[in-house]
Amino acid sequence: MSFPLLTVTAALPAVGAIATAAVPATKRTAAKWLALLFSLATLVLAITVLVRFDPDGDRYQLTESHAWIADFGVRYELGVDGIGVALVALTALLIPFIILAGWHDADPLETGSSRWRPTQGFFALILAVEAMVILSFEATDVFLFYIFFEAMLIPMYFLIGGFGDRAHEHGEKAAATQRSYAAVKFLLYNLVGGLIMLAAVIGLYVVAGNFSLQEIAEARANGTLDMATNTERWLFLGFFFAFAVKAPLWPLHTWLPNAMQESTAPVAVLITAVVDKVGTFAMLRFCLQLFPEASKWATPAILVLALISIIYGALLAVGQRDIKRLVAYASISHFGFIIMGIFAMTSQGQSGATLYMINHGISTAALMLVAGFLISRRGSRLIADYGGVQKVAPVLAGTFLIGSLATLSLPGLAPFVSEFLVLVGTFTRYPVIGIIATFGIVLAALYTLVLYQRTMTGPVKPEVSAMPDLRVRELVVVAPLVVLLIFLGVYPKPVTQIIDPAVEQTMSDVQKKDPQPEVEAAK
Repeated sequence: MSFPLLTVTAALPAVGAIATAAVPATKRTAAKWLALLFSLATLVLAITVLVRFDPDGDRYQLTESHAWIADFGVRYELGVDGIGVALVALTALLIPFIILAGWHDADPLETGSSRWRPTQGFFALILAVEAMVILSFEATDVFLFYIFFEAMLIPMYFLIGGFGDRAHEHGEKAAATQRSYAAVKFLLYNLVGGLIMLAAVIGLYVVAGNFSLQEIAEARANGTLDMATNTERWLFLGFFFAFAVKAPLWPLHTWLPNAMQESTAPVAVLITAVVDKVGTFAMLRFCLQLFPEASKWATPAILVLALISIIYGALLAVGQRDIKRLVAYASISHFGFIIMGIFAMTSQGQSGATLYMINHGISTAALMLVAGFLISRRGSRLIADYGGVQKVAPVLAGTFLIGSLATLSLPGLAPFVSEFLVLVGTFTRYPVIGIIATFGIVLAALYTLVLYQRTMTGPVKPEVSAMPDLRVRELVVVAPLVVLLIFLGVYPKPVTQIIDPAVEQTMSDVQKKDPQPEVEAAK
């Protein structure tokens, strides 16, 4: 039997979560280092998976398949395509930075506080989320995917509700109430989506007789499994609804601003840069492969929803007073671009959407983690409480500027390439949608530059006059992300050559070809 590399890659952070949680309460620093070491070891394994993956090889590689619940046709099946392997690498890359950035976020509160923040639990929950997200990207059995798609909600619920942001203008009691509200809202939204998906998963089994993604997709392709039109559409809607909640797509997005506002900055990054990617990834892997005809049928409506997400998220970001809520609404706008690229049904759009998942994860991590460092120094999330920071903390302001410019997709930074591909891919098939979506870029420039202007420039406010610049640990977190943003902005080929073959196979699943340019050849 070959070495189960995918299983070990997902199991290692799970073992790390158990080991970290078992560290004695008095050994908080040891728990932090243990969690960091497990996350780095997972990154090494993820890089190994990436190196062993052959973009020109089989669609699903490093596969594992074992009987699990044989009476119900459930198998333990894993495999990665180019899209899955890229997102596994992204997840493993971001978790060490998340842990380092949150190094002191779960330390005991000040003397006299009524609440104790269990450090071990905080880092164990982060590793648990990592394990479940990686398994979601690897699972090729629909039921196995569903289990981890839902299971990740539990540790996320406790991370949001139990380890919220300390910067709250209305005191600890009000902060606890807001955290509880945000955590419950996050859980309920995603549970409802998951329950609807469960009904669709059961319906898929009734129709197909098994849960294997590869077997069902092959049966659909060769005509041995023929779903009735209405059946396929209802099953598609059940899957898509759950993924749209997770993504999040308007109007199912309202849990995200609350969750990110009340979370610590590292947990906010975990939500939007890691967990939410499972929703858009699943649209590509499950919706398009299992229900190609229904996907094409629903495309016009989904494109309209994605367009609303782009403009709506950007408009609300412009008017935010809270830094974290601004980044949350900006992410809703960006996820609109990703979903638009997926359902544009062009190779440029889907390549751009997949690349956008990677680039958005890196850019959001850079911006939100630097914003978290800023908030921890001042003790406030409100934009109006800052001013002139670049004069007292120039390195912090400079990294904040790069993260902001990446968010508005400045040429030369990674998100520009992916956003350009999405817009080109959309315009070639749906020109009106593509043209309107470009207004999202204008609005992104507005909310990011206004944010930077109000916090970093102008007279130095007395409250920030003694603000320290980035420390060594914080530089270790931010510097690699900035380097990646610049490198992938100039040279995205290492990622595109991995994801492009998988995109071509997805286009083949839905039997779509790129539109031909409507120009006459030069004579």
